[in-house]
Amino acid sequence: QSTWGHLSMIRAGARVLRVSPHSLQALQALRGATPARRMFASRGNESRKQSVRSTGLWMTATVLGTFALSYAAVPLYRLFCRVTGYGGTTQDARDVDYGKLVPVPDRQIHVQFNADVAANMPWRFTPAQKEVVVVPGQTALAFFTAENLTDRPIYGIATYSVTPHAAGSYFSKVQCFCFEEQRLNPHEKVDLPVFFYVDPKIVESHRLNNLRHIVLSYTFFQSRDADEVEALEAAAGEAASTGQRSVSA
Repeated sequence: QSTWGHLSMIRAGARVLRVSPHSLQALQALRGATPARRMFASRGNESRKQSVRSTGLWMTATVLGTFALSYAAVPLYRLFCRVTGYGGTTQDARDVDYGKLVPVPDRQIHVQFNADVAANMPWRFTPAQKEVVVVPGQTALAFFTAENLTDRPIYGIATYSVTPHAAGSYFSKVQCFCFEEQRLNPHEKVDLPVFFYVDPKIVESHRLNNLRHIVLSYTFFQSRDADEVEALEAAAGEAASTGQRSVSA
């Protein structure tokens, strides 16, 4: 063969020698790595799905738990007050037969009313009357006035107390707005009634023999506002949707 033919063979062989070893090594590495990469990729996808599913369920549980605690707080506080007598807790008299109440005419008691709002509560809250004079066993009706001073709806809850505290067990509420969430629209003004009586058994208490004045106090706290309610409801809906999508995935 000619010199040019030898040179061509040498060049062709050189190309094979230069390319083949690297190509074989790269091919072997690629073939060996492909199943592992696929396995890790599959595990990674499954891990991400589980993470999204867990996050969605956690968000749903958190939002629902917030709602549950907000609603459970009031009944639990009410139960605590009844059991411990904290703050001069009054008695619930909705099941009492008023026809069997026997007034004690020679024992007058001045029931005075006080109304307050918490520092962050944008309402005006006042008693409609300063006091009511009753005798034990006589029912009476009083009113409080609440007004929303803002341009947005506000939710409020009122707590109450009776002083002196020892009189709380003899002060019976037939109808009351306390511990019930009230919603007032922008600049709305409402009258809130309190129907009550003083138990005739108070005359049997030597400790309260000289009692002539009772103060019934209410304090309104802001429980929620409309923006917060809408935000929580939207978050709950989004969390529930995320949880459903992650579970179905």
